[in-house]
Amino acid sequence: MSTVADPVAGTGERELMNIRTVCLGVLAATVIGGSALAGILDEPKMMAPFFTDKTMKTMKADADMKKVWAKMSKKHQAAMMKECQDAAMSKPHAEFCAKLNALAGKA
Repeated sequence: MSTVADPVAGTGERELMNIRTVCLGVLAATVIGGSALAGILDEPKMMAPFFTDKTMKTMKADADMKKVWAKMSKKHQAAMMKECQDAAMSKPHAEFCAKLNALAGKA
């Protein structure tokens, strides 16, 4: 008896592996892309010093905010200003960005 390879055998396994590969690729892209969407304005450790409470609902007085801003690195200041200039990124932080722009002389 001769053994002939069945060209259809194993097709289901290959398709399943291809589907798994595609799904993993999409998941990886989502994770990487999702982290790119979250910016410095979404980082509690960067935003907390500007607020009086842990819930970050009440901003500090202008003088205190100015002190926090002055202590912040130029890199972080630039990142915050950039995000405040982006309509989509700044929308959830509109009040904060308005105050920040005023402090930075951009209002």
